Amino acid sequence: MNFSAKEMIRKRKSVRTFDGRPLSDADRKNLEDYIHTLTNPFDVPVEFRLFDAKEHALSSAVIVGENTYLAAKVKREDHYEIAYGYSFEKVCLYALSLGIGTVMLAASLSRKTFEQAMDVRSDEVLPAGSPVGYPAEKRSIRENLMRKGLKSDERIPFSELYFDRTFENGLTKEAAGDFAEALEMARLSPSAGNKQPWRAVADGDKVHFYEQKSMKDSSLGDIQKVDVGIALAHFEMTMEENGVSGSFSFEDPGIKAPAGTYYMVTYERKR
Repeated sequence: MNFSAKEMIRKRKSVRTFDGRPLSDADRKNLEDYIHTLTNPFDVPVEFRLFDAKEHALSSAVIVGENTYLAAKVKREDHYEIAYGYSFEKVCLYALSLGIGTVMLAASLSRKTFEQAMDVRSDEVLPAGSPVGYPAEKRSIRENLMRKGLKSDERIPFSELYFDRTFENGLTKEAAGDFAEALEMARLSPSAGNKQPWRAVADGDKVHFYEQKSMKDSSLGDIQKVDVGIALAHFEMTMEENGVSGSFSFEDPGIKAPAGTYYMVTYERKR
């Protein structure tokens, strides 16, 4: 990783208003090189491609000034949503390190043309796409209204997202120890409707991640699991940047969870 994940996470804002310039040859090549070598810890391949918006008739009603789109597809298999969110967010953070703005979109995409461009097959799904370009100096009025309506800059307090060994005990940053900064970077993650559906329980050398479900599944799958994947990317990238190694596993610890809250995955740091 040749950029600071923590710096990009703090800097990252969803961009819906672009200045109209096409990507430079160097930036496009760097981005393409990155997406072609990207992997995820869940062993679910996610295929990315860059497309010219006009050539493929790609658009979104909420975007202004875009020339290029990033799209990704994945097979419907175990853990595909979290793998998708994890992978897509890493691309967005890398793009930002190049000065390129992004925003993950689902409902507002010209979905038929995106799926045609990506050649999405019956066992595959394209949960999201993103414009990629250089942010305009000023946001459009529409974008400002959207951000205000979604309360895009607000986040749920740390101790309401994260818990100490059980869901009955809110976790403080002091008690989180080596996990504190990584959990804080996960707290800053973007999410559909700014619902922030990830929850986590710190348990010794492990952190168990959960989804607090508040949106219905669609034909694309569970979009809130994609959001959990985004938070997992922030978490793991921060741990790695802080010099801590670890791994993910799917071993439900059996902790009693609130209604509508479901176990996703466990991270365990190595000693």
